[in-house]
Amino acid sequence: MKNRATRYLILIVTSLLITGLNPTKAEDWMWWNKIHNWKPGMPSWKYFIKVSPGYLGPNALPVPDQIQGLVGDKIQFQTNFSSHFSDGDNTQDLSLRFYYPFIPGKVALELYGVAFEHYSMSTKVRDERAARDFDGKGFAIGDLYFATHIQLRKDKKGPDMALRLVGRTASGGAYDAARYSDSPGYFFDLSFGKYFHSNGLNKWRWFGTLGFKSWQTSSDEILQNDAGIYGFGLKRKSENSSVSVEVAGYVGYKDERDRPMVARVNWSKKMGNNKLFVGFQQGIYHIKYSTIRIGWIWEWNKNEL
Repeated sequence: MKNRATRYLILIVTSLLITGLNPTKAEDWMWWNKIHNWKPGMPSWKYFIKVSPGYLGPNALPVPDQIQGLVGDKIQFQTNFSSHFSDGDNTQDLSLRFYYPFIPGKVALELYGVAFEHYSMSTKVRDERAARDFDGKGFAIGDLYFATHIQLRKDKKGPDMALRLVGRTASGGAYDAARYSDSPGYFFDLSFGKYFHSNGLNKWRWFGTLGFKSWQTSSDEILQNDAGIYGFGLKRKSENSSVSVEVAGYVGYKDERDRPMVARVNWSKKMGNNKLFVGFQQGIYHIKYSTIRIGWIWEWNKNEL
């Protein structure tokens, strides 16, 4: 009896300790219910989170990169480390990208996404986004994007033109922390560009993008937000390196911090068969992060595999 009582006592104490370290959901969310005046019978907490680029993490609904009117002719595998800085939300992530030209320079498949994200939000940002992550810190996995690139015209008198069709899965995690949208989406764009000056060592290219982006929202009244994509920029390319500057964004119709605009500077340098990539992005409107990105690109010709 004594041994049995001792075992029961140990079990009770252990259970209390586990409960103290991992409180029940009802106890977990008391702080959130109080801050947002939530009461039984009201809509789920999910409806309090705004699925909009200005109310989520920096990787949730980003402004698409511009492909400058060109489809590549080499297989690429790219890995990037990014650090995003803002007032109240600092984020670091590791992203991966795979690019495969089925018909080099004509048709290509691309897969990319954030493989690992670490975030740290202030209490102010946590509450503004209605996030349910008490300490505002944690880890998440990002969405997976899959794209088809099609070269429409090239080396003509007019600009080069390429069509890109992109789908997004709902694989991103930490919706309760307002990091990702937990819903699928898509976008497509038409990019164009043209080399307009060459002095032997350097070539200059202008480029631009127009497109359409759509994603699901958390609202029962407006189930989907649609946006027009835009972008323009300038690139200088030499034999072993290139640098580009651009402004890009999209304009959602809900006007709920859904009209982000960013400015970017990207630099790459060829090192053997590979490339070193360094980029800086500054949020101008609605996505207010300053982002530094460094990456490495492995390249192969199809006949080398």
